[in-house]
Amino acid sequence: MARLITRRLLLGRALLAGLVRAATGAGQADAAGRAKGAAATAPAASAPAAAATEPARRELLVFAAASLSDALEEVGRAFTAATGVRVAASYAASSVLAKQIEAGAPADAFFSADVAWVDYLEKRGLIRPSSRRDVLRNTLVLIAPADSTLRLRIAPGFDLAGALEGGRLAIADPDSVPAGEYARAALTRLGVWSRVSDRAVRGENVRAALAYVARGEAPLGIVYRTDAQAEKRVRVVDVFPEDSHPPITYALALTARAPPKAAQLVEFLTGDAAQQIFVRYGFTKPPGPQARE
Repeated sequence: MARLITRRLLLGRALLAGLVRAATGAGQADAAGRAKGAAATAPAASAPAAAATEPARRELLVFAAASLSDALEEVGRAFTAATGVRVAASYAASSVLAKQIEAGAPADAFFSADVAWVDYLEKRGLIRPSSRRDVLRNTLVLIAPADSTLRLRIAPGFDLAGALEGGRLAIADPDSVPAGEYARAALTRLGVWSRVSDRAVRGENVRAALAYVARGEAPLGIVYRTDAQAEKRVRVVDVFPEDSHPPITYALALTARAPPKAAQLVEFLTGDAAQQIFVRYGFTKPPGPQARE
């Protein structure tokens, strides 16, 4: 699946919209004058011209949590093979992507590692509530470099600070990134956050935290199981108890601007073929109904 093409897409749309306005205004000078007046009083008046170019766009653009990147690349190829519809993706922290959508980024779907950010967009009328699905679950793990011999059992009051031996604890930013929020919640619940918070090195997303440990720049880190599974240079030391943090649920929703064909993507991502791929990458299915009508 192609990587982010937003800049070229926006430039192309702006150029095409400009040509449409120029062609429309060439017919009559007074019509052009009225159009300029309308543009001055209503800046959003150019939206119909942009919308008119929408059918020419053959791909769907998905904004997805960084932890989904490996699995979603394969799922995207399978979707294209099944439907003929191409998919491009932008990966980052769910919080960053939600803010970009709020700012007008041209995403067709949002695949978040935290349902709270889907809630955030829904409250602002930026997604289609009927399209919401809880698609996947993940697990939080403590990792170390692959050649580390450390043995440590995660339990209330466990000596994480001592295990760091003066090194840093790699986590995603707990103030804005879901993986970091889950990590802080777990360590707080287990009674050790206050002992290690000043030792944390904060990544802009979970893959950045993974990289710190993979490169040997941090002796320990907290990431999702799926991230650890994707990186041969790290190993799992132990798994955090499920009740130590909120459920790690990945939610999917179409944006308010998504074309009709985007509904195929929701159907595919929640279907058996895609789920089998996700499971192979370490994700699990959420319990109960997926749809959130």
